[in-house]
Order: sequence, then structure tokens, then C-alpha cells
Amino acid sequence: MSRILVIKLGALGDVVLALAALRRIRQAHPEAEITALTTPAYASLLGASPYVDRVETDGRPTGPPATLAMLRRLRRARYGRVYDLQTSSRSDAYFQALRPNPPPWSGTARGCALPHRNPDRDRMHTLERQADQLKDAGIWPDAPTLPGGAPLPDLSWLVDPEAPARFGLARSYALLVPGGSVHRPEKRWRVDGYAALAEALQLRAVQPVVLGGPAERELAAAIPAALDLTGRSSFADIASLGAGAALAVGNDTGPSHLLAAAGAPLLALFSAASDPDLTSPRGPAVTVLRRPDLAELHVSEVLQSLEMLGPNA
Repeated sequence: MSRILVIKLGALGDVVLALAALRRIRQAHPEAEITALTTPAYASLLGASPYVDRVETDGRPTGPPATLAMLRRLRRARYGRVYDLQTSSRSDAYFQALRPNPPPWSGTARGCALPHRNPDRDRMHTLERQADQLKDAGIWPDAPTLPGGAPLPDLSWLVDPEAPARFGLARSYALLVPGGSVHRPEKRWRVDGYAALAEALQLRAVQPVVLGGPAERELAAAIPAALDLTGRSSFADIASLGAGAALAVGNDTGPSHLLAAAGAPLLALFSAASDPDLTSPRGPAVTVLRRPDLAELHVSEVLQSLEMLGPNA
């Protein structure tokens, strides 16, 4: 197996969680050339990891010509094995399109050589589910698959200890992630809640910092007590800031996964829109606070939960 393909198309939180499986794949194939098939948004993160040799970014081609070009390239590569960590209808369709001679394929595609057979796989957290998939693929015989048992993603290779100083953070600071998918507003806590939290943290001599992409700048403007780093921090910056943070509070969104995996004491806010048993961020110090409707979550409840995370809260 001189060539291995790993498919992981997104979103950010899913890519972060998949790093744990990628690490195991690298351990199982130390001499292989491992290629990640992904999308442009995650090329820098996967390309910087010690588990991947090459990154291809056309994992979600638009239109028949681009799709055919990608499939022709996959055929020519003659991969010794494919680990489909996306396991979606899209990646299943890629397997079917590579017939009649598809490469040995680990995933859920009908007819693949290394199927993930567990009928309860969709009721497992991503980390345990992917560990179980690699167990069925034969490269992790003793994979820990009980809830909470799988190894955490390791972001030590991404963390720069000098990052807080580069952003002027010389004292205790807390990271806030008020954003999330624009199509899923029910997964966000109210911005006025984050604003009140930032004021409370500032009174406790903890510097609040808002993280997010350019689309979250309007949210950051509504949290005047916080330092606004929206649109100014890369994935590596977010992980590095997480490694040095006193605490973090975030919605069910990608940057929260980066912070948790980097070691930030994280309070993850969940509504009824998603199930933390399946998709919650994982890290050494993660607490989930769940309410059916996050609009009803009061800042006092958040502050009370933060007491479990760190002395500076």
C-alpha cells in the first residue's frame, strides 16, 4: 500500500475530529504516501498535519466535467486503500463511480471491500465511530469504542506558544465563539448573552476575546468589552490561543472544536438542534451546557458552569 487516500470534506469540526483517525491511519501505514481529498477551506489544516503528505482540494467538484476529472485522477492514482472518513452519500457515490475496479475501500459504500458493519454507527460520537470503522478495516484491532473512550485529536503540532503575545494577550484571557452556520441560527446563543458574559469576565480581570471569521465581525461589534480577532486568526492561531486560554465559551461550531482539541477549558453551548453525544467538541477539559432553546439561557447559568472550568472564571 504505497499510496493511501483519505476522504474528509468538512465541516471544520468534523475535520478536527477526524485528525484522531488520521493519526491512527498514519501509524498503520508509516511508509505510505497519504493523500487527503478535501475542500479548499481545510487544505492548510490538513496539509500542515504530520499525517498527510499531499492534499487535493477538489473533493466537492461542481459540475460533470470537474467530477469526471477528479474521478479520472483517482483511477490513475491506483490507491492501495481508501479510508472514507466522510461516509456521506457523496463519497459513497465516488466509490460506485470507480467501479468495476474500485480500490480497497473503508467506509459505508455498498459493496466496498472494508465496510463499517456496526448497525449502531450513526448513534456513536464521531471519535468512537471512526475508531470502530478503522477496527473493521483491520488497522485498529483494540480500538476503544465505548462512549468517551477514543483518543482525542492531538493539535500539539499546530500550537505556537508565542501566539498570545503576538495578539497582545499578556494576561489571563477567555475566548468567545459567538458565531456559527448562518443557516443554523438556532445553534447560536444570543449575542447580548455573550456581551454580558464579556463584561462579567472583564470585571474578574479576565480579558474576553472574540474569535470567528469575517462574517462574525458584526457579532464582535456587539460585544464591545471583548478584543475582536474575527477575520484575523488562522486555524493555527485559534488552536494556539486555545492552548493558552484560561477558558473558552462557544457555540456548536468549528472553532470550538479547535479550542477544545488544543486544550482550552471549553464550555460548549448546545441547543436541541444538535446532539452533543454525537458531535460535541472533545478535549481534556470540555463541559457541555445544553438547553432546548439557547435563547432562554441566562448569563448567570453560564457563569455558574464556568466555575467548573478554571479558577480565573
